[in-house]
Amino acid sequence: MEKQKNAVGRRKEAVTRVFLSKGDGKITVNGKDYKKYFSLVYLQNQVEAPLKTIEASDKYDVVVNAQGGGIKGQAEATKLGIARALLEVSVDYRPALKAAGLLKRDPRSVERKKPGRKKARKSFQFSKR
Repeated sequence: MEKQKNAVGRRKEAVTRVFLSKGDGKITVNGKDYKKYFSLVYLQNQVEAPLKTIEASDKYDVVVNAQGGGIKGQAEATKLGIARALLEVSVDYRPALKAAGLLKRDPRSVERKKPGRKKARKSFQFSKR
């Protein structure tokens, strides 16, 4: 791999641009270490998942630009972005990443609010009389 590879990950309203290059396993999100940016352990595990799946945690440096959404959406978008960037490095990683379910974009997003209702599905209290 001569230069950095990049990919985009999306989840809910979050969009992340991921840049992957040869290195010693540093992951940076918006200029901060990912353990500082994603303070919850389960979100850190989400970000590490693609690299752990192919056992390359200390082979690549990852730089992430994350925008929009919340912290959970950004973590899951980062996971997808890293998995996609790894595919650009080598197609040999595909079976392992696919088996772990890391290449599927989660299509779920917030349902829009409907008129005459409190939220998307919740109604105002109904009074018969």
